[in-house]
This record gives sequence, structure tokens and C-alpha cells, in this order.
Amino acid sequence: MSGAIIFIQEDLKITEVQEEVLVGILSIISLLGSLAGGRTSDVIGRKWTMAFAAIVFQIGAAIMTLASSFEVLMIGRVLAGVGIGFGVMIAPVYIAEISPTVDRGSLTSFPEIFINLGILLGYVSNYAFSGLSVHINWRVMLAVGILPSVFIGFALFIIPESPRWLVMQNRVEEARSVLLKTNENDKEVEERLSEIVAAAGISNGEKNEEKAVWRELLSPSPSLRRMLITGFGIQCFQQITGIDATVYYSPEIFHDAGIVNKSKLLAATVAVGVTKTAFILIATFLVDRVGRKPLLYVSTIGMTVCLFTLSISLAILGKGQLGVAMALLCVCGNVAFFSVGMGPVCWILTSEIFPLRLRAQASALGAVGNRVCSGFVAMSFLSLARTITVGGTFFLFSLFSALSVAFVYKLVPETKGKSLEQIELLFQNDNEWDGSEMELGDAQHLVHKA
Repeated sequence: MSGAIIFIQEDLKITEVQEEVLVGILSIISLLGSLAGGRTSDVIGRKWTMAFAAIVFQIGAAIMTLASSFEVLMIGRVLAGVGIGFGVMIAPVYIAEISPTVDRGSLTSFPEIFINLGILLGYVSNYAFSGLSVHINWRVMLAVGILPSVFIGFALFIIPESPRWLVMQNRVEEARSVLLKTNENDKEVEERLSEIVAAAGISNGEKNEEKAVWRELLSPSPSLRRMLITGFGIQCFQQITGIDATVYYSPEIFHDAGIVNKSKLLAATVAVGVTKTAFILIATFLVDRVGRKPLLYVSTIGMTVCLFTLSISLAILGKGQLGVAMALLCVCGNVAFFSVGMGPVCWILTSEIFPLRLRAQASALGAVGNRVCSGFVAMSFLSLARTITVGGTFFLFSLFSALSVAFVYKLVPETKGKSLEQIELLFQNDNEWDGSEMELGDAQHLVHKA
């Protein structure tokens, strides 16, 4: 959308406010998909929730491609937002539930990898199709987004259902079969299955009576309250530091720095996409080796420096070669540090920390916080930039980023190397939950790595 919006403005003659609404509505509406996704995935399963997300998104993308007015374009954007809401909520949960403990972090970061790859391909397609006529180019840019979701349809014939969801349905034998596909050690499979059964509250094939999920979330125990603070908080900080403003409005940022030519603007966004994708691969390699928390420290501190430097650069250097170079360097640096930590680790933590019986809907609640903050940033960026300048807006983002460093220090525990069931126990211990204390084993591991 970041590149397509340039030509949509020209073709459909939309206003700046309509541009903000069109860009930001996807994030706001996706919270509906995320909210519904938790309950839906508990009823029909994780696998078929992903199928539903793909179908809704395809319909939305098709409507946007054929839109002849702003109103029709909005209908397609709303449907796409609902599909995305389902997707961003269920993908990390599914992967976390099906992955072996030792590889869970790197595997759960896969959605973030492919989100970044999608952003990069979006930037590339914007650049590639920008030479077409104004009436056609933005439609093709939006239409190519249908293709990845088609692949999901083929994948559904291969991937199994989540073993933890199967246990919740009392289909224990099917769950055992799925676990055997990801672990060849029969003894470990039986141990893991016993942990899952216990966590699901099932004993001898009978489910223990539990409070209704939403009642438990709204009136949480002390340990669940800690989980909610950590999960909801990290999701909100991921967005209020301005990453979606950087992604959606990078052409406007570079234009403010001094790049005027449309092709050069889109070429600069490709550099942002390449950087974002390259550094998410680094995070995937490191997340199960050095842990979640060290990556979050590097990420939040680095983002704070880049956002602050960008704000100063835009305010002082003006529109010149040095200003353009600094803007490009700071934007690429910001997305690089984001991709190393806050991008993938946020979703990894949210999919790890909640108890099995609450995981889908609690993760959905975290995704809602993420989408609300994303929508607020996307729908207010242009107005805020016009009021306090683009530089002033990024200074504001740098302050939020600095706060996220303190949040990670105090409220985010290390979950590396722990099973999902062990992480649940971690939050029941006051001392272990204190995120500022790193376990001895983790510290020794980091020293060894160094």
C-alpha cells in the first residue's frame, strides 16, 4: 500500500484524510479478526482458522483490485484487514504449539520472516509496476498480494493440526501421532504428551471444570495478570515505537528528506525492505541461541538511537544530499534493529507465555493491542507530522522506544529453552517473573557465546 497509495491519490483523487483512513483502517479492522480468531481457533482448530483467514483476505484483495471508487476500495481493505487479523493471531500460536522446545523460538519467528519478505516483495512490485498507467499500476500492485495466500491452500493438504488443540478436544491419540512427526524419540513424545494433557486440564479423558475463558481473562489470577501485562505490553510497545509509520509512509519520510522523483522514492523503499528482511533472518538464527531478552535489549536500544537521530536529522539537516543519506541510514537502521528483536520476539513471547486453555484467546487479546496501536499510528502519522513536523513525530517515537527498554528490563522474563508448560510455572513464581533477573544458566550461555 505504501507505493500504491501514491498512484491511488492520483487516480481516485482521494484526500489526505482518506489516505490516512485507507492505510490505517487495515490495522483497526484486523483487531476484529484477532478477537474472533481466538475463539474460532478453539472451535474449528488452528489449521482451519488459517484457511479461513486466507479466503477472507483473497476476497478483500480482489475487491481492492477491481475498485472504481474510494468506498469500494475501503470495503476490500476492511475484508483484507479481517483476514490479516486472523492470520497474525493464529500463525504464531500454531507454530509454538507444534514445535519442539529446542527450536520453538526460531520456528515461531517464521511468520515475522515472511511478513518482512512480503513487505519487501510489496516494495519491489511497487517499483516494478510503477511504469504502468496510473489507472492500472496500483491495481496490479494490490492484486499480486493474492498469490501468497493461495499457497496456504496447498499447504493445508500437508500440515497437521496442533497437537495441543487435539488434546483440548480429547483426541489424545491423534495428538500423539502429530508429536511423533516432529520428534523421533518415543519417550520424549510420551513425556511431552503427559505435560500437554496436564496443562489442558484433562485427566483420564475427562476435562476439569474451569472458569469461562473470558471470565478468567477479565478476572485474572496474580500469575495470569503478570502474563497479560507482559504479553499485552510488549505487543503495544512493538507498534507505538512507530514501525508501521516507517513501513507505510517511508516514501513520505524520504520526500521530506529531499527525494522528489517517484521512482527514486520507491527504490529507496526497496532498500528498507531488503534491510528489514535480511535482519529478521539474523534474529531467527540467534533467538534460540542467545535468548529472547538479549535480542530485545539490542533491538530497543538500537531503535531508540536511530529514531532520535532521524528526528534530529530531519529537523536540522534539511533537504540535501547529507539529509537524504542520514534519513536512509536511520530508517534502515531502525527497521534492522526492529527485525533483530521487537519484530519476531514480540510474537514469540505472546505465543509462549499463556496457559494452554487460555493461549488462543489471550494471544488474540495481545494481537488486539498490537493492531489498535498500529492503527492509531498509521491513521495519525500524516496529521501529526503536519502539526509537529516529521522530525518531531519521530522524536516522539524515540521517547516511546526508550520506555520500551525499561519495560523489557523489568517485566519480560527469559523463556529460552523452556517448554510451554515450564513457562507457565515461571509466571507463578514472583522472583522468577521479575524480568530484571537473568537466570544463571542464561548468563553462562551468553558468556560462552561471547
